[in-house]
Amino acid sequence: MSSTSITPEHPAVEVEGLRKTYHGRAALDGLSLQLASGQIVGLMGDNGSGKTTLLKILAGLLSEWEGEVRVEGRAPGPESKAMVSFLPDASFLADGLRPADAIAQYARFFADFDEAKAREMIDFFALPWDLTLKEMSKGMREKLQISLAMSRRARVYLLDEPISGVDPASRDVILRGIISGFAEDSLMIISTHLIQDVEAIVDSVVFLRGGRILLQGAADELREQHQMGLDALFRKVYAS
Repeated sequence: MSSTSITPEHPAVEVEGLRKTYHGRAALDGLSLQLASGQIVGLMGDNGSGKTTLLKILAGLLSEWEGEVRVEGRAPGPESKAMVSFLPDASFLADGLRPADAIAQYARFFADFDEAKAREMIDFFALPWDLTLKEMSKGMREKLQISLAMSRRARVYLLDEPISGVDPASRDVILRGIISGFAEDSLMIISTHLIQDVEAIVDSVVFLRGGRILLQGAADELREQHQMGLDALFRKVYAS
């Protein structure tokens, strides 16, 4: 787990009274949240709980929401986007690209992209340099996209379901790669419903249901307070 002695002037993420609706249904319902740098946060909830919507707003990809949002003290926009590395839950690279092509594309798009780090992560994942994305397995594609996202020198990393749809062995490798690419003075938010898999790496958690926070706190404190692991606690809280 990460730790840091740096005390920033403001939280890395500040959300106050955030509300976003789709066709009259609230995806986020008055959500308020503050997250400091120097930690990995597990954003946990079932499908439809608002995880992806929250990450997309923080990444500056959604508009027409109500409330206050600040990322590193800035409202979502060009300045905040430059400090955020967002990994969506769907593939975002063209099928015909090979790893070197993807690296070159990222280098053109992002001034903070570290090509050497991306190559190191791709080698860490033992990905083939000669295959196109179309020829890769789902796990390989996920590892390539994580390599790219984690090779930006970002202040905030937003990973939406990075281990969903891959086998348990691949999940472990992916999580080790994520940790290896994480700068300890940054903030990482990992959205997932696979709580047991990420429990060992998160410093704190936010449980969402129906666009609202069900439970939030430091992982160790919650485990001690409730005398159970986060996965068991999540199931208990959701059943209540």
